[in-house]
Amino acid sequence: MYFIQKSLTKFHNTHSTGFLDPKELKEVQSQLKKKDYLIYYPYPDSEKNILYSGEIPEVLLYEIKSKIPLRHQDILGTLYSLNIASEYFGDVLLIENHYYVYIHPFIRNYFEANFLKVRNSSVEVEEIPLSTLENYERSYESLELIVSSNRIDTIVSSICHTSRSMIQEMLSKKEIFLNYEILKDGSVKLREGDTFSIKRIGKFKYVGILKNTKSNHLIVEIKQYK
Repeated sequence: MYFIQKSLTKFHNTHSTGFLDPKELKEVQSQLKKKDYLIYYPYPDSEKNILYSGEIPEVLLYEIKSKIPLRHQDILGTLYSLNIASEYFGDVLLIENHYYVYIHPFIRNYFEANFLKVRNSSVEVEEIPLSTLENYERSYESLELIVSSNRIDTIVSSICHTSRSMIQEMLSKKEIFLNYEILKDGSVKLREGDTFSIKRIGKFKYVGILKNTKSNHLIVEIKQYK
């Protein structure tokens, strides 16, 4: 709740928030009148966005240049290890072996001076025009699963090819996130549009139930973020 109040205070004082994930965005929106704000999307399908009024907020786009392949979680881990709060960076994108991150101008100098290594490998960062990705559309891999239920533990078990008891262990280790929050109850049934992440496996969006099988199982569609 502190972060939501902080975002509201920032919005009222500076006419824009920092970057907000979908859950945060929804909570801040609920505290404002619809006519009082607009939403800035860095690209059409962006996940982290900014609420603003008046002028469009300034956002910077950087390419991260590396001689070795990088993973999304490696780049995120480096950002957090530098104590860069989530409100100061937007989406991290991996597109055909190129790596990008949106940055709030407030941390420009700090980011350029300190984002030097990822996974113990040296990297370089270069500011590039926002127009580079203005028409980018995120790609997904579509998966169809046959499951007994649309409970999240059942679906994660199918994705990971592991037992429900192992899913309980993953829950206890806080390795599963649902809609940007640590999942505590594996019996939660997924709803269309829910986003969930599995540590070391990836990030997914639940599309919904496609149909029932003759044996009363469900065929569900999942999209895996690339």
